[in-house]
Amino acid sequence: MTAPEPVGPAVGPAVGRTVGAPEPGPLDAAAVARLRLVIARLHRRLAQSSAGQEFTFAQQSAIARIEQHGPLRLGELAALEGVSAPTMTRTVGPLVTAGVVERLPDPTDGRSYLVAIAPAGAELLAGIRRQRSEHLARRAEALTPEEQGLLLAALPVLEHLLAAEDT
Repeated sequence: MTAPEPVGPAVGPAVGRTVGAPEPGPLDAAAVARLRLVIARLHRRLAQSSAGQEFTFAQQSAIARIEQHGPLRLGELAALEGVSAPTMTRTVGPLVTAGVVERLPDPTDGRSYLVAIAPAGAELLAGIRRQRSEHLARRAEALTPEEQGLLLAALPVLEHLLAAEDT
């Protein structure tokens, strides 16, 4: 296992500071860059820590959306994922071939079909989620109790930041 990468530039007043209250006021460009970098690196490490690496991020996202929304038309899935229908067709094809997603006849339109999660897809997602949660829990155990408290206190803010994107 390699040593952890630094999470930000080695300049500025926050160097070496892992706990404590942030400076009040809006985030400056350097703080935004540090936040972006730490989120991206954490996401990459979580993705690398789990099964399902034979599928792209877009494919894993499609499987999760299908699980979340139940059987749906390809166009509906494309809209949920923010991509075109042809792109979604290329994304879903290998998932059907791999047996993690299945095509079902559309009961309202005989010319169309629905995509649904297959049992193997549900198992894959459960394994990915379990492995990522275990990885994150192991990393969090290395934090001091104060740092763990700060992390928990930041959850509502991070959730609000994510929800703001949906509006």
